[in-house]
Amino acid sequence: MSVPFDRSAARWERSSYSNANGGQCVEFARTFASDGVIPVRDSKDPHGPALTFSPAAWSAFTDAVKRGELPAV
Repeated sequence: MSVPFDRSAARWERSSYSNANGGQCVEFARTFASDGVIPVRDSKDPHGPALTFSPAAWSAFTDAVKRGELPAV
């Protein structure tokens, strides 16, 4: 899904699961959740593209990560 959002208004947070992964980090911005979008980007490329997810899809993804349902890469 591609939804426009004002990147300058984003408050990016790094995933706690990204620690100790040698720089393989994901950042997300809850800033736009009330607008129906959660942008996600690669922390190594902060000016690069960001994927956007609905809050429900992002919640389902993070819940699956917490439960260990996704394979490690």
